[in-house]
Amino acid sequence: MCNLYNITTTRDAVMAFTKAFTDKAGWNQPSLDVYPGTLAPIVRVGADGTREIASCTWGMPTPPAFLKGNYDPGVTNIRNVNSPHWRRWLGPSSRCVVPFTSFAEPDPASKVEGGRVPNAWFAQNPDRPLMFFAGFWTPWKGVKKVRDGEREFELYGFLTTTPNEIVAPIHQKAMPAILTTPEEVDLWLTGEWDQVKHLQRPLPASMLILVEPPANPTDKM
Repeated sequence: MCNLYNITTTRDAVMAFTKAFTDKAGWNQPSLDVYPGTLAPIVRVGADGTREIASCTWGMPTPPAFLKGNYDPGVTNIRNVNSPHWRRWLGPSSRCVVPFTSFAEPDPASKVEGGRVPNAWFAQNPDRPLMFFAGFWTPWKGVKKVRDGEREFELYGFLTTTPNEIVAPIHQKAMPAILTTPEEVDLWLTGEWDQVKHLQRPLPASMLILVEPPANPTDKM
């Protein structure tokens, strides 16, 4: 399960790639580590029909059957799109793309005795070009943290799929569904589900490598 990723790029690069018209997130950090429950930039189609960068909280609403207690920490990774819980967000109005340049998976095999489980980091190549997770977003009112009480949020999460030959030795269960071209981003943001569901597929192994952790990431947004 991908619960950490990094964005090392610029706002202008994201806007040019996705044809976003406005930036409502106010984001322009040189490097950002993103964890569940924190704010991060996504690109979606706004109420006026143009694409925008928005700042949303990572973690979609949890299926009620899996809720424990009186708060909802959210679901970061979405796999079973046939579930009635997720089907409501499959249409283009609820889709988004999530910019990133590298993502992490826990690597228990590399753990040193007495230490923490380290992360393995993945990127398209050593230059870490901009890519996007195929995601969903929704407005939501509820409790994320008991101490904060009920609040209104805009939430997001992204699709996962079968891991490719690069990710599988580290994480056998899944990897994110990744978009690498402006054409794929266009399709994901505008197409009907039957036109885009094939994008829930592993990235070819030739398009992903193991990399070192990002250098000098900033604090969480």
